[in-house]
Amino acid sequence: MAGPHGSTTSLSNKRYTSDEQSEAQKLQPNDEESFYTSCRAAYLTVFKSSLDNITDRQQLCLVLQRAGRNPSNKTLSKYWTAKTKELNFDDFCAIAKREKPAAKAEILKAFQKLDPANKGYILHDDFTKIFTTKGEKMSAEEVSAVLRLADVNSSSKLDYNKFCDTFFSTSDQWAKMAVKKLEADSRTKRQQFGSQIEESPERSASPRNQKISDGNTIARKESKSRPPSSQNYRGTASTVINMAPLKNCRQVEPSDLQAWHCTRSKGCFFLEENSIASHHYRLQLTLKSTVYLTIKPLNLSRAEGISSPWSSVDTALYVLKESDGRGEPQLVSFTELRNKESYVWKGELGSGSYTLLPFTTGCRLRKNKKPVTKEARLVYRDDNQDLQLTAEFRSALSDVFDIIDLDGNGFLSLEEYNFFELRSSGEKCDDDAWEVCKENFETKKNELTRKGFMDLNLMEANDREGDPSDLWVTLQSMGYNKALEMIEACPFIIDVYTEKSKPKLKVASLESGSHLLQKVLCKSVILKGDASPMDGYEHITIYTYKNDTRITSVIENKSDKKIMVQVNNDQSKNCISSRGLSMFAVEVPGKSTMVSQHVMAVNEKQEWVYNCVQSVLT
Repeated sequence: MAGPHGSTTSLSNKRYTSDEQSEAQKLQPNDEESFYTSCRAAYLTVFKSSLDNITDRQQLCLVLQRAGRNPSNKTLSKYWTAKTKELNFDDFCAIAKREKPAAKAEILKAFQKLDPANKGYILHDDFTKIFTTKGEKMSAEEVSAVLRLADVNSSSKLDYNKFCDTFFSTSDQWAKMAVKKLEADSRTKRQQFGSQIEESPERSASPRNQKISDGNTIARKESKSRPPSSQNYRGTASTVINMAPLKNCRQVEPSDLQAWHCTRSKGCFFLEENSIASHHYRLQLTLKSTVYLTIKPLNLSRAEGISSPWSSVDTALYVLKESDGRGEPQLVSFTELRNKESYVWKGELGSGSYTLLPFTTGCRLRKNKKPVTKEARLVYRDDNQDLQLTAEFRSALSDVFDIIDLDGNGFLSLEEYNFFELRSSGEKCDDDAWEVCKENFETKKNELTRKGFMDLNLMEANDREGDPSDLWVTLQSMGYNKALEMIEACPFIIDVYTEKSKPKLKVASLESGSHLLQKVLCKSVILKGDASPMDGYEHITIYTYKNDTRITSVIENKSDKKIMVQVNNDQSKNCISSRGLSMFAVEVPGKSTMVSQHVMAVNEKQEWVYNCVQSVLT
């Protein structure tokens, strides 16, 4: 199991240039909170709710103006392209942070260029001619609106000094009124920031997935909710780690490995709504021995030189020594090094029983919102009107067979089949039902063959008179979408080599939301990571662990009361978080530790920077 680590609240997911990073680092937490409050106040002068989306270019212009920005057509075109259909509140905040408020000195300087004699005014005719024909052209209606302002116009002249005073005074008053209205409206104040709806796969380009001037891509995220503006920050801990491009790890594979004893087993990570399920294992060693462990994604591609889509998913294996019934197993070690697609560990293990817990961070195995344009066909009727499985469905079933054939012998034992049944239906097949299965479908040595497995699914289709509904339930439980693509699962394979006696490896369970794994993850980070005390909070410590491929952060709360910690990755580069967000909040109960996040490189062939600020919210 791997995946969610607590409650999450979203802020905008964005990247900055180096200049913007240094500028943003100077912001104090209260400044940032004030920024988001003013953004939300401006947004609510145009929309009823911060959950409403900007649906056209004019709305984007208006809401930016309400936020004190002065967007040019070029600026608007940068964020609202021909492909853009809508932007949400988080997008707006990201834009507002990049586009600084209009400065009075800059506007005065622009006017003064039109007044070389420094008279302090511009004739209406000149104003109209210049602003409707040059540069960022204004419409006749916009020009007329400016020239109708009584306080700044007289005798067909525009006093641009008064105009600037009026403009900025009005903008300031508008912003203050909007904030006051926001604070006075208790219902609005209770409403959380940001979109609470997962982004639609049909959402087109927004600032979070466009290439912008600094050459960085603003990564898309799933937007959930933002911490209320009434929260304050007290105490922070900052961590900056520069990571080099990934290279193959130093060679730890024994030179005589082929002479060692070996056993292997397959398994699978299954992405669920709020967690990741996986098989767990029991390893038995009869003698103390040097052990070499590997875990990697299982390649099911039948095309030479082409890997399965999930081959980039990270994997790890945690080794725990069982305690002969005297409590929970204790962490011994885990795979830290990577050799090509395999994650490996080499070390000494004494005789006895061990628990092996597979793990993936969830950085690369995540919910796929890709729309399915055409549903795959599972069954058809032949010329004799007999029901048959389509070639596409048979291919998918063959892959499923390879995944659930855990020992890789080409057949399904009752135990292997029951892990599949538990996953797909939540029930087990008892001995009597298995006997019936063996009587009706092809088996060898009491195990179901691949053909028998195919025929079993064909019988299920016949039982439903061709209705594929139950077949789809099975396929989706195995990570398939309606296009028969496995997008929410990652099969893997574990190899255990021992220098002395032959090891015994057995699948023990298929679990989701493993408390033991979360506990082990925290312990491993505390043991091997760097500790950073939270400023002003001696009972809160941030632990950060890194290896060549990932960084994991753990929050330890030694106090009796729960705390809320905001995690801000805005200044990170070329990174992806297991949370799917650049800013979120983690609730940590008293006297407990909790995984804050796992972070990996988006492009592991390039350098990446982990720049995380974690702050206590009160």
